[in-house]
Amino acid sequence: MDTKTSPHLEVRVRFLSNACTPENFGYATDVSAGLDLRACMAEQEIVLDPGERYLFPAGIAIEITRPGIAGFVFSRSGLGAKHGLTVSQGVGVIDPDYRGEIKVSLLNTSQKQHRVLRGQRIAQLVFLPFFHTSILPVSELGRTARGDGGFGHTGEM
Repeated sequence: MDTKTSPHLEVRVRFLSNACTPENFGYATDVSAGLDLRACMAEQEIVLDPGERYLFPAGIAIEITRPGIAGFVFSRSGLGAKHGLTVSQGVGVIDPDYRGEIKVSLLNTSQKQHRVLRGQRIAQLVFLPFFHTSILPVSELGRTARGDGGFGHTGEM
């Protein structure tokens, strides 16, 4: 993929911690979708027990310069699959008008303790478009073949 022809977005970044600096902030590869977010807490390490969560400061604040774009905080696949450390709410949303420090709530879904070290990569920040909607109150919705069938309604295979 040619990064010179891929979509480009300018984001202003304010660095708030010595654990997160312009030198160690960025994409893991030239074609990575997400910017790596690091654990920028005051402590050298935080130990998460099974089922425990902790709100890690990411050491940055951002300003998205294009309307209709927001930041989305996703789990790092290796951290989740190998160690059971995932973003606790599934996906975090960074609204384009938010100027405070980005924070990442990690949840230990494994059966053992895990240490998170200051400066460790803990999540990824992806920028995506979003849409505002016009809410149109109605008395009925359009019909579909599925209708109001719930979870598992369409079968398993």
